[in-house]
Amino acid sequence: MNKVWLVTGANSGFGRAITEAAVAAGDVVVGAVRRPETLDDLVAAHPDQVEALRLDVADTTAAGQAVADVLARHGRIDVLVNNAGRTHVGAFEETTETELRELFELHVFGPAALTRAVLPHMRERRSGAIVQMSSMGGQMSFAGFSAYSGTKFALEGLSEGLADEVREYGVKVLIVEPGAFRTSLFAGNRAGASADSGLYPKVSETRAFVEGGDGSQPGDPAKAAALILQALDAEETPLRLPLGDDGVSAVLGHLDQVRAEITVWEKQARATAFDE
Repeated sequence: MNKVWLVTGANSGFGRAITEAAVAAGDVVVGAVRRPETLDDLVAAHPDQVEALRLDVADTTAAGQAVADVLARHGRIDVLVNNAGRTHVGAFEETTETELRELFELHVFGPAALTRAVLPHMRERRSGAIVQMSSMGGQMSFAGFSAYSGTKFALEGLSEGLADEVREYGVKVLIVEPGAFRTSLFAGNRAGASADSGLYPKVSETRAFVEGGDGSQPGDPAKAAALILQALDAEETPLRLPLGDDGVSAVLGHLDQVRAEITVWEKQARATAFDE
């Protein structure tokens, strides 16, 4: 049976690539976007397979109705892809509370609301998959990305616990951790930035990297989307899927670093129990 997908941010980047891959597989995709007209070309090309749904993911009060609308029209949601997002560069000290809260609304509370809305349906059917588009920044961070990575770390923590809860109901959870892919994430009109005082040179370097990186990223979103579909179809879907040579290397390198640091202090850390 062909699947029904609900994909946020389906008009560009990974969202569009996943939508196109699902359509090529014969599935139906409801693309949830703030501006439905940005999906006009896909809807026109595949009128029986692509629908546009107006949704601002950061408006968590709209999640339940959005899911109810899809269920009313299609009877089921087989795959939810929480993809909508944007990057943000700024020193921790210079990132305002408003900026931080807006990022968490988009990357954490929005996906959480949609996930809660689809779970009763998936549990009842004992089938379904939730794809959380994270980042290699969901496993590690560096200067300028503290706020962005903070949201992705939170999403991954929620998702890891969720996966353990829903596994017995036949529901899969897949956390995708891309490296640098040629999407619009670094585009000038998409990349958020806190004020830069120049106090933190490493943050300025990160800002320059983001500003100059759009269009030159090595990763191919279409290949990433194909691998995501393959992982979902696998009998043993992984919890985490780093993507890109840079993403895989960064995540593995970070894990090695964490292990090395723990090992240095392991003996003392273990010896913190009460003396008997």
